[in-house]
Amino acid sequence: MEGNKKPYYITLASGEISQSATDSTWNYKIEANDDEIIALREYFDQNYSTEWQNFFRAHVPYVQYHYDRENDAYDETMKKIYGMIYNLGDDEARKHIESMGILTEDEHK
Repeated sequence: MEGNKKPYYITLASGEISQSATDSTWNYKIEANDDEIIALREYFDQNYSTEWQNFFRAHVPYVQYHYDRENDAYDETMKKIYGMIYNLGDDEARKHIESMGILTEDEHK
């Protein structure tokens, strides 16, 4: 399936994955096959679910952010998303993610 890569445009805030560069604004351009897009979609779906858990947890004021498993899960999934975008992205995507300094050397290989 490696040879069947197509361009996709990723909007990080909404978790949108589109094949059209003109339908909406986007953050990153990647080249991916169907399996890679499915995996990326699953990461976005995981974070959507975690966001709802965080919304409900936010009404429990005595749990601080750094002691919250849902926040840890969200952060870890975001690293996986950025890692996939780094590996599948164009030069501009890779340079931007490198400039953010959020991935270790192992996380973007």
